[in-house]
Amino acid sequence: MIDTDEKLPYCFGNLEEVFPLGEDGLRHTPESCMVCLYKTRCLRSAMEGVEGLSVREEKLERAYEAGMIGFLDRWSRKKALHKKRKKRPNRETPWKL
Repeated sequence: MIDTDEKLPYCFGNLEEVFPLGEDGLRHTPESCMVCLYKTRCLRSAMEGVEGLSVREEKLERAYEAGMIGFLDRWSRKKALHKKRKKRPNRETPWKL
């Protein structure tokens, strides 16, 4: 739980700041985040939002392309992610997987 009196960095929970897409097509945490006291809570907060669903879809696509999951498994998981996206359309209402 986030203490409302606590001063958080400007980038807290912003997925594109704390877990950006790299040149290799994968997401990486920047070096500047590694020394931050809030890095774990920040990344968790970012992944709880709707943007986190996009990251999960990216992961699903990579697994499918690598042959780690089949078509039906990918379809089923993407359908579940789509349902969650429709259920929680804004970032302010977190959800749990």
